[in-house]
Amino acid sequence: MDISDLGFDTINLGHGSGGLMTRELLDRIIFKVFSNPYLDQKHDGSLINVEGQIAISTDSFVVSPIFFKGGNIGELAVHGTVNDVAMCGAMPKYISLAFIVEEGLAIAEFLKIVHSIKMTADECGVQIITGDTKVVERGKGDKIFINTTGFGPVHPKADIAAEKIRNGDKIIINGNIAQHGMAIMSQREGLEFESDIVSDTTNLNFLVWELLEAFGEKIHLFRDPTRGGLASVLSEIATDIKKGVTLNEQVLPVEKQVAAACEMLGLDPLYVANEGLFVTIVDATIADEVVALMRKTSKGKNAVCIGEITEEHPSKVVLHSGLGGKRIITPMIGEQLPRIC
Repeated sequence: MDISDLGFDTINLGHGSGGLMTRELLDRIIFKVFSNPYLDQKHDGSLINVEGQIAISTDSFVVSPIFFKGGNIGELAVHGTVNDVAMCGAMPKYISLAFIVEEGLAIAEFLKIVHSIKMTADECGVQIITGDTKVVERGKGDKIFINTTGFGPVHPKADIAAEKIRNGDKIIINGNIAQHGMAIMSQREGLEFESDIVSDTTNLNFLVWELLEAFGEKIHLFRDPTRGGLASVLSEIATDIKKGVTLNEQVLPVEKQVAAACEMLGLDPLYVANEGLFVTIVDATIADEVVALMRKTSKGKNAVCIGEITEEHPSKVVLHSGLGGKRIITPMIGEQLPRIC
């Protein structure tokens, strides 16, 4: 699309008025890029056929900066919601998409985000079927915020619930931790690193579906450790199930540059946000097979079993170091890295 043909190079308040300028923005950008039979109806909503149990998840994205190493806010919004639906044991099929755009955002940036959303949605196998666009005054929106809601059918073999977790279950993660948070920090003012740390943002729905196909109800839980990182997610699980969690520090997967950046900033990678990771808690009898299957895929090539569920120290997460020491991992208090997703 040639931006010069639009006749405007920034978003202004008129684009959120509901009048002619709004219609022009929708017709020439939104409907054109996301065109599909559902959206082309141009209803206030969308009509779809639903059979059986479905999973629904909604999220809002306010990341700063909106473009970062390895992705942007649009790509992140699709991946985040797709993955949240997948964590329920479902295959996301449809997404609603809402923009809150700040007056003055360059059309070139808006178009880049919109096209990124379209490309990412296609890669994830989801369709944008309804949405909304609002414009707020300059200084009240930090360029752009995005809200997405995703939904899709639950896998027939899925039996995902915290109460299914048993003592001895193994905890597996599909890749390296803290990538996304440190990619964001690397671009914040005064925190540039001489490295190639990139966000791990990606979709996990196809890998999750493959695991459910292979192992069904022996998979007890999926969870993605986004804000608050791995430590906070495991602390929440331990509290909810009133059982203990043990972690093996020696096998925790952290890329060297990420570990060095965390050390420089005084951050614990266990608490740094991720966007392309999930934790799965599985029956001990299938743990090795789960890891092996994951490692055959691009989204799980660094998969590893990092710990297990225990009857000891109920409701607590304990990290075992290589030197024989132990450390209690507590939930994160406050915001370690603001505006991370």
